[in-house]
Order: sequence, then C-alpha cells, then structure tokens
Amino acid sequence: MARPASHWLLLVALAIVWGSSFALTRIAVAEMTPAMLVAGRNAIAAAGLLLLVWGLRRAWPRGPRVWGFMLAIAVVGNMMPFLLISWGQQRIDSGLAGILMAVMPLLTLVLAHFLVSGERMVPRRLVGFLIGFAGVLLLIGPTALRELGGRGETLLAQLAVLGGAVCYAVNAIVSRHKPASDPWSTSALVLAMAWLLTLPLAVITWPIDTSAMPVLSPAALWAVAVLGLICTALGSVIYFTLVAAAGPTFLSMINYLIPLWAVLIGALFLGERPEWNHLIAMGLILAGVAWSQRRV
Repeated sequence: MARPASHWLLLVALAIVWGSSFALTRIAVAEMTPAMLVAGRNAIAAAGLLLLVWGLRRAWPRGPRVWGFMLAIAVVGNMMPFLLISWGQQRIDSGLAGILMAVMPLLTLVLAHFLVSGERMVPRRLVGFLIGFAGVLLLIGPTALRELGGRGETLLAQLAVLGGAVCYAVNAIVSRHKPASDPWSTSALVLAMAWLLTLPLAVITWPIDTSAMPVLSPAALWAVAVLGLICTALGSVIYFTLVAAAGPTFLSMINYLIPLWAVLIGALFLGERPEWNHLIAMGLILAGVAWSQRRV
C-alpha cells in the first residue's frame, strides 16, 4: 500500500527543520555561550508549546512514574545533548556535526540489544553497525587524532557531538519505556523542565561585567528565535504528528535526510566545504543504518 503524500511531506519538513538547527546553532554559539543558547531556545519553545497545549485543552500527565520519565527525557533528550552539540559546534562545522549525529540509530541498536525486549543484535544489524562504525572512525580521522598531542580541540568537539548522539540514543530507549501520556503536553513539560535545569548554568556563564558583554547581532537573535520556535517547538509538533500518522519505522528514514540537509545548508549559507573523508564517512554511516534497518 502506497503511503499518502502527506507522510512524505511531513518527513521532509521535519528533516529540513531538524537539519537546519546545526547551521543556526553555529551562528548563535559564535556570540553566546552554549548554556545561554540552550536556555534561550528551550524557553521560547516551552512557552510556545505550553500556550498551544492550554489553547487545545490537552490532558496533563498524571502520576509520579510518568513525571520521573519526563525528567529523565528532559536531561538525556534535551539538556545534555543540546549543551554538548552546541559546545562542539563552536569548533567544528555544522555539516560535520550533522554527519556525526547520523550515528544515533546505530548506537540505539547496541543499547536496544541489552535494554529492549525483542531487539536483539542479529547478524544483519551487527553488519550494519560495523559499517557505520567504520564511517565514524574515518570521520574522526587521523587529523583529529593527531591533535591529541596538542590542544585536541577538533577531536574533543567531535567527541562532544558524538556524546550528544549517545544521549539521543539513550533517550530513545527511555522514551520507549515511558508510560503513555499526551504527547503535546508531555513535550511542553519536558521542554520546560529542560529550561529550568539549564537556567542556572546559563546564569553562571553569563558575563559578570555586563558592560563588556557584546551586543548580540540580529543574526544571532534570529538564530535563537528560529531554533526555539521552529526547530524545537514546531519540530516536536511535526514529530508527534508523523509518529501518530505513519509510525516510528517510517520516521526512522529521517536519519538518511538530516545529515544531507545539514551538509547542504552549511555549504550554501555558511561557506562550509566538507572534506573527502566527511563525504565517504557519511556514505558509510548511512549505508550502515540502511543495512541494519532493511527488511529480510
């Protein structure tokens, strides 16, 4: 049975929304600390979604267990990966960050093998993981490894973004075990929790001498606003709509689109030029994901 065009339009829209976040983050972290950026985008996203939930009169989650899961999701699915990726993007291109994030479904395969019933690492998935892991090794490359003898900023930045991918993989497992709750109100509350958790760090990293603090450019302010309203708030709405309409298996194909879009946006608007090992590594990672997810 052919899928309706609306499913494909939502998938492409979500890939554009999430894939664009890397370029926007790159613009914003050039003028503010990662904690300030994460707190700002979460505050905007949480406020927008809470207003939407209130207007739609959606049901609020009930029970301490679901609230405990929401807190865990706020930490490993929002605060930690946002901070790690934002910090890493102070030192690497947005396209490279998007490629690194493509390893998330491969990491999920490993975690699901141990933590999710019925998700064993069968030979097909193991081969896919090994292909993708080879892509990660090629992506990090000898150039970054050589920096271990010096400052090693490029390697640390790549490891930080990979750490964000690990957080998203853990979050996929946590979300799978979360008790059922309204996705709209749950998303709004998770974003609000993540904002509250990040706020102290944003205050600490705020410049003490406000007279020496640079005035944010319009580009940075727009980047934060778009990250909050479009990439975080609207992205959550599209995500939950697509999951309900098409299911998680169809949604997993977004992992093929986000790295491609992140590289394209970085090249068109930020003047980034991916190196040959970046492109080959992206092909290996996406091939690994495709092989592990293929139907027998």
